[in-house]
Amino acid sequence: MAGDVGLQARVPVWSGAAVALWLAASAVVAQGPAPAGAPVFETADQCIACHSNLTDAAGQDVSIGHAWRATMMANSARDPYWQAAVRREVMDQPELQAAIEDTCSTCHMPMARTAARAAGRLGEVFAHVGQGAGPAADSAAALDGVSCTVCHQILPDNLGEHESFDGGFLVGGSESGALTAFGPFDDVDEGLQRIMESASGFQPAAGAHIQESELCATCHTLFTTALDEEGREVGRLPEQVPYLEWLNSGYRGEQSCQDCHMPVAAEAPITSVLGEPREGLSLHAFRGGNAFMLRLLNRYRDELGVTAPADELEASAARTAEHLGNDTAKIDRLDIRFEPGGVVVDVEVRNLAGHKLPTAYPSRRAWLHLTLHDQDGAVLFESGAMRPDGSITGNDNDDDPGAFEPHHTEISAADQVQIYESVIVDHADRVTTALLRGVRYAKDNRLLPSGFDKASAPDDVAVLGAAASDPDFLAGNDTVRYRVHVGPEVTGVTVSARLLFQTIGYRWARNLADYDAFETNRFVGYYETSANGSAVLLAAAEARLHRSP
Repeated sequence: MAGDVGLQARVPVWSGAAVALWLAASAVVAQGPAPAGAPVFETADQCIACHSNLTDAAGQDVSIGHAWRATMMANSARDPYWQAAVRREVMDQPELQAAIEDTCSTCHMPMARTAARAAGRLGEVFAHVGQGAGPAADSAAALDGVSCTVCHQILPDNLGEHESFDGGFLVGGSESGALTAFGPFDDVDEGLQRIMESASGFQPAAGAHIQESELCATCHTLFTTALDEEGREVGRLPEQVPYLEWLNSGYRGEQSCQDCHMPVAAEAPITSVLGEPREGLSLHAFRGGNAFMLRLLNRYRDELGVTAPADELEASAARTAEHLGNDTAKIDRLDIRFEPGGVVVDVEVRNLAGHKLPTAYPSRRAWLHLTLHDQDGAVLFESGAMRPDGSITGNDNDDDPGAFEPHHTEISAADQVQIYESVIVDHADRVTTALLRGVRYAKDNRLLPSGFDKASAPDDVAVLGAAASDPDFLAGNDTVRYRVHVGPEVTGVTVSARLLFQTIGYRWARNLADYDAFETNRFVGYYETSANGSAVLLAAAEARLHRSP
C-alpha cells in the first residue's frame, strides 16, 4: 500500500492445504521497480555521518550510529544462531522453505523483506547470508538488520493492536519524494530539517509513538502456527511475548520498553551538524540480554561479515553483561538454619525486569546454583553447577532431550535444580526445540514481574506446570527451599547462591547437531568452543551460620 496507509508487513497464517495456495499467490515476481509510494529505506551508513561523534554533558560518548552498529539490532541478520534455526525449520518442512524464509526475514531483515513484499516478492534469508550472496544492493539492506530507517518510519496507525504483532508494522511510503523519519522531538530547527532532507531524503517529524512499548511489540510479540509431520495445523504457540508480559505487570503505564532498554542520556545534541544540547536523547545501545551472541559475533567477525569495530562490539557486550548483573534480578533473602538431621536454606529470588525473566526467545533460561560448604571449606552439597559444555548438572533436559526438569518448591538432592524456563512440546507431547512443532508449553516458571497476577493471567502469558500451584512463586519473586542432610560433626556452614543466565541453553544448541547443513554445523562448532562462557551472573549472595553449642 502507498502513501499515508503504509505497507503492512504481515506474517501469513499457515493452515495445511492452504499453504500451497498461499505460496502460489505470494510468489508472483513483480516486473520492474516497486510501485510508486512503496517504502524507501537507506542503510545506516547514510545516518551515521551526522548522528555520531556526540558527547553528553557528563562527557560520555552517546553517538547514536556507533552505539547501534554494535548491537544485536544491527546484527540481527548476521546472528549465526538465527540462521541455523531457520535452516533447521526449513529442513523439517522443506516444502515450506519460501514461506519460512519470508516469515523469518520479517523482523531480522526488515528492509529487504518489506521492499520485496512491496514489489510482489517474498522475503529471503539464505540468498543474503552464509555460502551464497544475493544482489549487492538488496543484500546490503538485508544485512543492515533492524536499521534506522525501519524503526523511524513505522507509522502509529495500528500499534498496540493484534494485527501489528508478528512483524505487522506499517511503514509509510511517499508519492512525492520526501520521506518521514519520526523522532521524539517537536522542535527541530527548520534549517536542520532542510539539511537532513537534502542529505538523506528524509524529513524529521515528531512522533510520540517512537518511545512507546507498542512500537517494540511489533517484532517482539510473535506467535507461531504449529504443524505436524504432515504439515497440518495443530496449534498456536506464543513463541515470545515480552510485551504481553509487560501489559500484565505493574510496569504498564509506569515504564516503557525504551525506558529500560534505551535510557535517556544527560543533555546532549542529537546531531553533530549544528546540533544544540537538549534533554531526552535515548541511547541507542539497546541494552538487552545477549552478551554471549555479541561476543560470538566478535570472535567470528570475519566469517560472519561483521562490520562494527571489535572494540565497540566488546564494549556493547560488556554493557549488556553489566545491565544483566545490575538491573535484572537480585537475591532478596538467603536464610540458613540448623534443624534435626540437617540444614535448611531458603533462597528468595526477585525479578527486577518489567517482563518475565528470562523473556523472549524460548532458548533462554536462568537457574540457581547453590553450594553448601562446612566449617573447613569442604563441599557438603551442590545444585545447579554448569559443565564446560554449557549443560547444567542435574538438569533432566540437558541429560535427556525427551525430558525436562520440573519446577521445584523444595530441593533435597544434587540431581535437582531450579531452572526458570519455558519448555515446548509438540502435538504428541514430546519435548521439542523446533518452533514449527511447538503446540504448547508444558512448563513456564519464568520469574514473574512485579504486579503480575498468575491466577488471572491470560493463556498467552500463563504460568504453567508446578509453579502455578506453588504458593511461594509470586509476582516479582520466588522462594526455593533447600534441605540438606548433615551430621553432628558439621558445626558451621557457608552457603553461596548464584542466579545464572544463558541466552542459548545447551539443548537448544545441541539439537542442531542432528541437522547436517552449513549453518547448523557452523553454529554447533561455535557453541562447542564457546559454551563455557555462555552464562552470565545475574545475582549472588552468601551467608554463614555456626551451630549453637
